[in-house]
Amino acid sequence: MRERYVYQSSNKVFPPVEKQTEYVDAGVVTFGIEYRLLTAAIHAANIGKAVVGAKTDLSSGYDKGVTLHIFVNEGGERTERIRFDSFGEDPHYHYMDPANNSNELLGIDPSAVGDPLAWALDVIRTRLPQILARSGADHLSKQIEQSKIDEALPKVAEAAYRARFRSDDETVHKNAVNV
Repeated sequence: MRERYVYQSSNKVFPPVEKQTEYVDAGVVTFGIEYRLLTAAIHAANIGKAVVGAKTDLSSGYDKGVTLHIFVNEGGERTERIRFDSFGEDPHYHYMDPANNSNELLGIDPSAVGDPLAWALDVIRTRLPQILARSGADHLSKQIEQSKIDEALPKVAEAAYRARFRSDDETVHKNAVNV
C-alpha cells in the first residue's frame, strides 16, 4: 500500500470516459459512476503527458476501481466538484474548485474506513452538503434536497457495484485510450 498524502495541484484531472460512465441526476448534483484503470497509456491520452519509460498496454496498469464523480450545474455547465476513486492500491478522493484551479487529493485509509466504495456512498448519503461546501460550492450545497439524494443513491450504488464486478479491463482500457 502506498503512503497517504494530501496535495494541491492544478485542476488537471482525468475527465470521465463517456463510453463507460453512467449518470444519475439528483437535483442540484449529478452522479457519474465509472470503472477506471490507471495506466501509462491512459495517463498520456487524458492528461497529455507520457510516463517516461512506461509501456502503453495493460501491463503498465498500476491501479483500478470504481470512481464516483459528483457534478454540479454551474452557469449551464456540468462541473465536477468531488471525486471518490475507490481504487485497490491507492483509494482517495478529490475536492475540485475550478474557480481557484484547485484539485486537493486526500487518501482514504481502508484500515480505518473498510471498503472505500461503501464508505464513499455513506459519505455522500450523510455529508453531501458539507463536502460540496468544502469543494467551494457552498452556494449550491444549500440547494441540495436530501429526498432526491436518497432516491438516487440506490441507483448509484447498483451502478457502482455493477461496474466493480462486471467491468472488463481490456474494454475499459480501449475506451480510455481512444478518447
